[in-house]
Amino acid sequence: MIERAFDALRFGTGRTLNLREHLPTPAWAVAHATQWLQRLQMEGAAEALVITGRGNGSHDGVSVVREAVARQLAHLRRRNVLATVAEHSPGSFVVTFAPVRALAEVPRRQRERVAAAPVAPPALAALEGETVALLHTLAATALAALGVRGPTRDQLEQEMVHQCATLAAALPPEGEREALLRQAMMRALTEYETEP
Repeated sequence: MIERAFDALRFGTGRTLNLREHLPTPAWAVAHATQWLQRLQMEGAAEALVITGRGNGSHDGVSVVREAVARQLAHLRRRNVLATVAEHSPGSFVVTFAPVRALAEVPRRQRERVAAAPVAPPALAALEGETVALLHTLAATALAALGVRGPTRDQLEQEMVHQCATLAAALPPEGEREALLRQAMMRALTEYETEP
């Protein structure tokens, strides 16, 4: 009981996802947790609590929801949505979030490319001028962080497409996606500027 009180103080309702109370299927729990965690990353949350339950009422006492969510949390860590995943209790996990700019640093793995549903970025020409300008700044900043000084036009365009595709793939499906994309780009730029 006292642990719950400490968790409520530490995480609050905005950074606590209680999957147990929904009695979800594993697929629903994974999809819901993924969208929720991606949104929190874009909002700049530091950490969150994901409650799956222990599976006491499950067949053989093994929670299929907990196992499915645990696998997805590991996947999100490889995709740089999460920085760390730790078991908080037998029925919950504490996660910390990776910086938004880290999304573009994910190694491209063939196995994961097949496993993840592809999300096509919007054509750059279809983006608003403000979004394109912000994307250009982010691409130039990311290339500079990699040591590319005076990038060519082709390098900038490739990095713009890469940044756009990477960030768009991490956005939740609901909401005004272009506004969310700009928010993610601004957060990534802030992270580059505050990097030691």
